[in-house]
Amino acid sequence: MTTATTTTARETASTAAPAPAPTAGTVRLAHGGGWAAVCDRALLTPGRGVAVLLPDGDQAAVFTDRAGGVYAIGNRDPFTGAYVLARGLLGSAGGRPFVASPLLKQRFDLTTGACLDDEEASVPVFGVRVD
Repeated sequence: MTTATTTTARETASTAAPAPAPTAGTVRLAHGGGWAAVCDRALLTPGRGVAVLLPDGDQAAVFTDRAGGVYAIGNRDPFTGAYVLARGLLGSAGGRPFVASPLLKQRFDLTTGACLDDEEASVPVFGVRVD
């Protein structure tokens, strides 16, 4: 499900760029016409994701890479329907950061939501800011 505040690989990725790399502050996701506070930046571990529950009951997977960039995508794996992408492994392919699903290992670009292994699939991408 894509809302007005998310983008997918088939839409513009203008809000999909990683947030600057502060080590403190509150991580906020573009959601519901505003910014939803989801966690403290200090709680994010580079290379790992966390699942967050959004105000409307949807879920997002929030990641920080080793360079300090923060990304957020939908947590639901479109291939299995399971809410597991926050548990995936981070990597990069051709300079594009991705998360590999822990179930069937499809890779999802963290900036566009596009599946790198099946161009028909994608996940929502949330704009991120840290203040």
